[in-house]
Amino acid sequence: MSDTAPVLPQVAPGAGGGPAPIPVTVLTGYLGAGKTTLLNRILTEDHGRRYAVIVNEFGEVGIDNDLVVDTDEEVFEMNNGCVCCTVRGDLIRVLSGLMRRQTPTSRAFDAIIVETTGLADPGPVAQTFFVDEDVRAKTRLDSVTTVVDAKHVLLRLADSREAREQVAFADQIVLNKTDLVDAEHLLEVERRLRRLNPLAPIHRAQRSGVDLAMILERGGFDLDRILDLEPEFLRPAHGEEGHVHDEHCGHDHHAHTDGGHAHEDQDIQGVSLTAERPLDGQRVTQWLNTLLQLQGPDILRAKGILDVKGEDRRLVFQAVHMIMEGDLQRPWKPEERRYSRMVFIGRNLDKVGLEAGLKGCEA
Repeated sequence: MSDTAPVLPQVAPGAGGGPAPIPVTVLTGYLGAGKTTLLNRILTEDHGRRYAVIVNEFGEVGIDNDLVVDTDEEVFEMNNGCVCCTVRGDLIRVLSGLMRRQTPTSRAFDAIIVETTGLADPGPVAQTFFVDEDVRAKTRLDSVTTVVDAKHVLLRLADSREAREQVAFADQIVLNKTDLVDAEHLLEVERRLRRLNPLAPIHRAQRSGVDLAMILERGGFDLDRILDLEPEFLRPAHGEEGHVHDEHCGHDHHAHTDGGHAHEDQDIQGVSLTAERPLDGQRVTQWLNTLLQLQGPDILRAKGILDVKGEDRRLVFQAVHMIMEGDLQRPWKPEERRYSRMVFIGRNLDKVGLEAGLKGCEA
């Protein structure tokens, strides 16, 4: 690592030469979206994988646990209503207990699914996998998958902050119940979802019938891996500055307008930034650290791939609220365009200020 290399916290999966970390999928979505239906599909399909399931209940009497189909998998119930700072310890204890069942020669399960209550903010759940050293060493957050009800989501985005945060935080979105709406309504829903979250791919589904290979163990939280799978992942969304219309765009370039209507979900937005010149590693680290300290509660997610001066490898970083991690990953390929790009998703984002901050990090 050169003298100009950034000092972002380093990722340490499988620390100490132990077994590979267990992938974890956080399954979220508003009440009635179809999360439990999707979970039951995961548990019953013939995919040869064994899942441990953690169900986060609302209230003292568990309901969701009894709705999960009877399978060989064990379901661990948490009755705290939502996983936030005050009850994060419960999730850590459940995860730690699960990991004690694994041995170097035998795995009790291949992956973990955490199903949150429909009223939960997924942010603190995701943070759990970064704030506890033992959990971080033995598990790997694979993705936050959000299930959305195509028929009712526009109303939920208008009246529920939790629904907006679930969409904004997603690595991928399952747009469920598409058979209950017409094509025009479906396009409007997708436009709104992309405005809230320009990063997450959207999978249309009926009765949560999505191809499981598209949502499980794809490394949605692993930015470098997801870019190998989907090279356009960090590309500015349709309607955003820098978006290029081509055969890969996948949008109607004429019909996608907002019609002058104000939307209730405009408090959350995505901002895409690019820089053609290499960045100074120390400057960008200081800028990102300061930005997250000052605005972390408003920044739900941030991801980026940076071209650092003096480095042959790409710096990949991501942040969950005020927690950031990143490291130097694979080398830039000879034919690859070297430039920096990052996306911020959150509230009260100052795009001009963010652009100026990135500009000030150029070497």
